Amino acid sequence: MTGDLAFGGWSGVLIMAVYGLIMLAIGLITYFKNKNIRESNTEYYLGGRGLSVMVLFFTFYATQYSGNTIIGYAPQGYRIGFEWLQSITFMILVMVGYLLFAPRLYVLSRKFNFITPSDWLATRFRSKGITILGSILMLYGLGNYLLEQLVAVGQGVSGLTGGTVPYQLCVVFFIVIMLIYSWLGGMRSVAYTDTMQGIALLFGVFILVIGSIVYFGGLPSTADYMATFTPEKLGVPETDGIVGWFSMLVLVLIGASIYPHAIQRIFSAKNEKTLKNSLIGMAWMPFVTTGVILLVGIIGINAFPDLGEMESEKLVGMMANAIASENLFFYWAMILLFGGIIAAIISTADSVLLTFSSVISKDLYGRYINPKATEHKQIFVGKITGIIATGILLVIAWYPPATLYEIFVLKFELLVQIAPAFILGLYWKQLHSKSVFIGMVVGTIIATVMTFANITPFGIFSGLWGLLVNLIICVVGSLLFNISKSEKVEVDKVIGL
Repeated sequence: MTGDLAFGGWSGVLIMAVYGLIMLAIGLITYFKNKNIRESNTEYYLGGRGLSVMVLFFTFYATQYSGNTIIGYAPQGYRIGFEWLQSITFMILVMVGYLLFAPRLYVLSRKFNFITPSDWLATRFRSKGITILGSILMLYGLGNYLLEQLVAVGQGVSGLTGGTVPYQLCVVFFIVIMLIYSWLGGMRSVAYTDTMQGIALLFGVFILVIGSIVYFGGLPSTADYMATFTPEKLGVPETDGIVGWFSMLVLVLIGASIYPHAIQRIFSAKNEKTLKNSLIGMAWMPFVTTGVILLVGIIGINAFPDLGEMESEKLVGMMANAIASENLFFYWAMILLFGGIIAAIISTADSVLLTFSSVISKDLYGRYINPKATEHKQIFVGKITGIIATGILLVIAWYPPATLYEIFVLKFELLVQIAPAFILGLYWKQLHSKSVFIGMVVGTIIATVMTFANITPFGIFSGLWGLLVNLIICVVGSLLFNISKSEKVEVDKVIGL
């Protein structure tokens, strides 16, 4: 093989076609095996609450580790160096966040037949304001996350093919595939494709890091290069960097653990033991996924020096393309990586789209706009609005407005504002509904203004400042104003386990 060998041509097209056909086949098989899938919210959005340990583990894994991890995290490691070790830490903290509420919320989801995360808010607080605002914040986070995946698809394929396959064409192709199988099979299709995609992702990541070490010299040569040319990426960050590090850990601990699509997977577990076993397996994934991707980003500093911010977004594709140029084995290994990365990105996008549709159809349309709508009609409305939302985001993704890391952070700034209602509501019976709503409103306004004005006092993310004020209002308001006797009775019915 010669040094100028690149991806593209029939090999790249073949892998794209094969993955697309497999996803479509899963959607068709699921549809024909479950004809009532169009008639029931439980079947369509939760897979009948029957996901096994392996399927639940891989749908958690493929959802948690996707475009923002593979395509976005390596460039961030390239840009800031070993400071990006925090990516391993915050992925561990996400699991800690789940354990704060997932087992208890699962029990309640079975007791009250929750379909969406907003069902919990509506059942716990019986407040129209909290339910609607919470749903809107979830939709913002989900829309932002879906945008992240669409950008990642384009950046990944564009880099991996050396520009042979246009960015926009890749995005459109995989969006169409995703919409078809999600429309046909709902959560079952999504979970089964996630299993395939999670396995492909694990394989691809390890082949990439092995090839990077073999052909780019690994960490020793990269560390020597960094010490000479970019010592700031090798040393301990300044005080502002450390504060930013810890604020990121807190932001992700809270924000990622209350991802609406992850919560919907909690509701989909076959039983509590299945949920706990899948989360135990997930506890190991930060080391074998995020840690490995960090190595790729660090090695890239030496392999492709002096890349600009947007140029570095294509780092993974550039490294895979260079490795493929070395010999026939790595050529085909990187072709498989190419398919695995795209499949993994789509696995997150389909999960996000499914939950986005469920919030629109069940929480807003079915609960407030047309309460008499059948579940079949709710599902249809969710499918249509999902397509419309994807089309709008596709227009934005056509020329991405920011790096994947910036998009990744932005979704948490507002999503974390639902945390007091979501987590405190599980344990504190005296939580005052009006205080929760006011706190959520004020926190959202503060986070929005500070985010768009780029105000980050002491290097702490604006979403955390909003959350701090939000939490103070919730706690102080609940201590000053007692809930009524009738509210106490209703709350005791919900969380008086």
